[in-house]
Amino acid sequence: MTATQTDPVKQQVAAHWDRRAANFDEDFGHSIKTPVERAAWDRIFDLVLAGGSGLDVLDAGCGTGFLSLELASRGHRVTGVDFAPAMLVEARRKAAEQSAAVRFEEADAEQLPFSPGSFDLVVSRHVLWTLPHPEAAVDEWIRVLRPGGRLVVVDGQFDPGVLAPRENARTSDEYAAISDRLPFLGGRPREEIEALLTAHGLVNVGSDPLLDLVEAQAQCMVEEGRAPVNRRRHAVWGDVPG
Repeated sequence: MTATQTDPVKQQVAAHWDRRAANFDEDFGHSIKTPVERAAWDRIFDLVLAGGSGLDVLDAGCGTGFLSLELASRGHRVTGVDFAPAMLVEARRKAAEQSAAVRFEEADAEQLPFSPGSFDLVVSRHVLWTLPHPEAAVDEWIRVLRPGGRLVVVDGQFDPGVLAPRENARTSDEYAAISDRLPFLGGRPREEIEALLTAHGLVNVGSDPLLDLVEAQAQCMVEEGRAPVNRRRHAVWGDVPG
C-alpha cells in the first residue's frame, strides 16, 4: 500500500481534494479568467523560468493541471503528480482537450517515484501548506533535480481575518480533523520560505510578492460582484548548486 493509503492525514487531504475536483477550477484564483491575470502569470513564468527552454519539469501536487498545462504550452516536457485521483481525472481531461502532451501520475509529493536528477525544474503551487511533512517534501523535490536545476514554490500566507470564500480547504471538515498535523497550514511569509530553501542547500534564492497577480485577482472579484480580497501570495525559488 502507498503512504497515502496508510497515512490518515494524507487520506483526509486526498478526500478533500477528490471531493472538490469537479468544480476546483471555478474557485477563486484557480484559473486565469481575465487578460490582466494572464499578463501577471506570463510575467511570473518569465521570471521563474529565467529563459530556460525545453526543460524536464515536475509539477508536484499538480491538482487539475494548471501549472502543468501552462508549462507544456511553453514547450517544456512536463510530468504532473498528485495523490487525489479525481484531480488527475480533471487534469487528464483538460490535457486531452488542449492536445497537451503532459504525463500525469498518481503519486505522493513527499515520496516521489523518480530517480535522483530526473528534472531540470520542480514547481509547486499552493502545496506546501497542505503537507504533513513540508520540509521532507522540499528535500524530496531537491533530490529529483539535476545540478543547476531550480525549485519554484508558489504559495501564500493565510490571513484569518479575511473572509473565506464559499469553499475553503482550511475551514473544511476534512482539514479541521487534521489541522494540528499540518505545520504550514496557515502558510508562511515569503522570507521564511526563502530561508527554508537556503537551509536545504539551494543557492541563488530569490522571491517575488506577485503584487500584479494579487491585484488582478482582486479586480476579478469586483467584476464578479464580490467584495475584493487582497491575499498575500509569493513565488520563491532556488537553484541546486551546479
